[in-house]
Amino acid sequence: MRRLASCIDRGLDEVKRVQGELRRQVKKIQTVADTLDPAAGSRKNRRRRFERIQRRFSQQRDPVAQHMAKVMASFLAGLFLGPAGNLPQDNLDLERWFRLPKGHERRIHGRCHAGVRIVHEGPTLVLALDAHLDHPQVFTEADLIPYYSAQPPPSQRAATARRRIMRKARSSKMRPILLAELEQRYRNSP
Repeated sequence: MRRLASCIDRGLDEVKRVQGELRRQVKKIQTVADTLDPAAGSRKNRRRRFERIQRRFSQQRDPVAQHMAKVMASFLAGLFLGPAGNLPQDNLDLERWFRLPKGHERRIHGRCHAGVRIVHEGPTLVLALDAHLDHPQVFTEADLIPYYSAQPPPSQRAATARRRIMRKARSSKMRPILLAELEQRYRNSP
């Protein structure tokens, strides 16, 4: 345990200077965040404090403060607008209003992105997805037998073939094979 404690102490000593800088940056961010909280005062007072902080950051030589000053200046126009009915109060509220789940969130929640599948398989997929509208009970084997030998339309088969070729063309491993196939096909054509 003593060896582990000494390793931890040495590690903390190594990052002490960086941690001090990070603490100063967190304090700067916290001063800005305090002006954005509607419970922290009136809109006018919060805007004045925000503008003062922005001017102070713009006068500092620290690159982090300079960057924060630029971002604050770009947000200032719509940040303290105020409520108007059921609309968002400011830019931050507007961002929260339009926030939609990102790709990884869709996958976490079990909703998968349809992507190009709808485009390529749409002519037949839509009918399958909407089948329950005309047939409210569970499908039986007898209901599905007429569709056993059904084929996708020629346009869908052509789109699927093009997709396969393009996927090969994007692959660095399959590209030489695809080019060889295309060259062979070109040589054999009349």
